Amino acid sequence: MLFDGLQGLLRVVLISLLAYAWLVLVLRLSGKRSLAKLNAFDLVVTVALGSTLATVLLSKDVAFAEGAAAFVMLAGLQWLVSKLSISWRWFGRLVRSQPRLLMEDGAYRSAAMAAERVTPAEIDSAVRNAGIGRLEDVAAVILETDGSLSVVGRAEGELTALRSVRR
Repeated sequence: MLFDGLQGLLRVVLISLLAYAWLVLVLRLSGKRSLAKLNAFDLVVTVALGSTLATVLLSKDVAFAEGAAAFVMLAGLQWLVSKLSISWRWFGRLVRSQPRLLMEDGAYRSAAMAAERVTPAEIDSAVRNAGIGRLEDVAAVILETDGSLSVVGRAEGELTALRSVRR
């Protein structure tokens, strides 16, 4: 159906304006982390916010107030989890993954790669994207907490940026 009536169309327009403005307000109040991609938990919250927005806009069964409450709850729970992660180290380890070293000094770390389900081709691609043509020129490839691959080229001295990476 192309057009179901003016009332439905006006509802979507009005709810879109209200929900969008409310979501912007909630995100501004909750801080930059609300849309950060720091780890898998943050990504899930971002996707959930988008899904909630779509549901509020298009579903006649969900009132604006219910969607507004869902936005606040998602942002509030994300804030609480990040605060508890900082306060209690054990809680942080429970909800956040650690970066993992997948390649060191140009050599694949097969056990780590198998545990994280990463292929050599994916590592090679990340190395090429970093502008490095030879694996021997790679000091490390790290699977970050957000699922991205970081490539560290060879450098003089100690690689202090790797101190928090699980080996």
